[in-house]
Amino acid sequence: MGGGTVTRRDFIKTSGAGAVATGLGANIIVPGRAHAAKKKLRILQWVHFVPAYDEWFNKKYVVEWGQKNDTEVTVDNIGIAGINARAAAEVSAQKGHDLFLFNWPPPTFEEQAVDMKDVYQEVERKLGKPIDLAIKSTYNPKTKRYYAFSPSFTPDPVNYRQDLFAQVGLPNGPRTWEEVRVKGAEIKKKTGHPVGIGLANEIDTGMAMRTIMYAFGAHEQDENGNLALNSKQTLEAIKFVRALFQEAMTAEVFTWDASSNNRAMIAGKVSVVLNAISITRTAEKDDPEISKKIQLTKALRGPVRAIGLEHVMQCYVVWKFAENIDGAKRFLVDYTTDFRQPFVAGEFYDFPCFPKTVPDLAKLISNDPKAHPLDKYKVLEDVLGWATNVGYPGYANAAIDEIFGTWVLNVMFAKAASGAATPEEALQEADTACRRIFGKWKEKGLV
Repeated sequence: MGGGTVTRRDFIKTSGAGAVATGLGANIIVPGRAHAAKKKLRILQWVHFVPAYDEWFNKKYVVEWGQKNDTEVTVDNIGIAGINARAAAEVSAQKGHDLFLFNWPPPTFEEQAVDMKDVYQEVERKLGKPIDLAIKSTYNPKTKRYYAFSPSFTPDPVNYRQDLFAQVGLPNGPRTWEEVRVKGAEIKKKTGHPVGIGLANEIDTGMAMRTIMYAFGAHEQDENGNLALNSKQTLEAIKFVRALFQEAMTAEVFTWDASSNNRAMIAGKVSVVLNAISITRTAEKDDPEISKKIQLTKALRGPVRAIGLEHVMQCYVVWKFAENIDGAKRFLVDYTTDFRQPFVAGEFYDFPCFPKTVPDLAKLISNDPKAHPLDKYKVLEDVLGWATNVGYPGYANAAIDEIFGTWVLNVMFAKAASGAATPEEALQEADTACRRIFGKWKEKGLV
């Protein structure tokens, strides 16, 4: 979750990590002469993992919205790896886009962002309350400000090879982390397919390690935002990951990037990964045979709970220096109110933060003609029962953001798994780093 530096999602999987920009706007034409729209709205977004979404958003949705609102809308799409650098550049110049999409909570940019309380209030009047995950990812309880607005999030289910797990007696896949360790080791010994969970400085590793921690009852902070990393539960989680690596994985996970698990799963090289449905959507298009073998299951249970994380959190920021603040807010209200369209256009990648916007969600994901089988995505219908935010049980604050973006916990788990440090030493080193980071942001008054 980056701050003013290029960190957290800079290693994310995306085609074209550089800036792939498209300026597609809604220009109103009056017969007989060119007519410049009265207002302009500039939007920056990532290059979506589902290309059909960008096609719909850029060429249909913003064009129609612009015509209705007498506004010329320009959309710039950049690779997700460039988002933090672009945000920092716009802040430095105090000039840029009116509406800026982060794919994670951006609390370190709070001082440059407009309070989005009124956007939440207007959408809530129309659609009822947003899910807790949205608030935890865009609100700072210390300053009582909404530094961003979240219309949607992306679930992070378990992707597993059904044929391989059937060989070790689990045709419906693992249900617990202990089963991943034990059965994953059996599969590796029997077929040569290791468990595919990263231990590198990249986003998916950060998500996976927190998923395991939270399932073990371990946390970076408590619900009040106080550092809570140094605990018996964290130590148990570290020891579990060390055992998982030693028994069921291979050393290549130490050098993975964020698309390595995608590639390994689609190439048929690993037995199980944690990832969004981008893996299965890609497989459906590129390799239908492997698509039939890759199935999904919900969050795995640890000693304390079954819990997972969001894979991507769509957080829109309106800069204080934006030229069309009112238009940006109006766009967000309209886009969110009509969220069934992006849900379908994105092939179910983005789930609504206001559930009433997609009242037939359960029906849609239970019968998808692209899926193998048709009800493959039905497993996500209760995602709100197990998906949580980075920083759980507290809010995604600036300290949590920096801890994620500088890979403090990734390094902690990797050092213990590789034997570079004992679990106790790795925990102590991470705790020291976290204390420094929390101290810095508390001093700034943002935590």
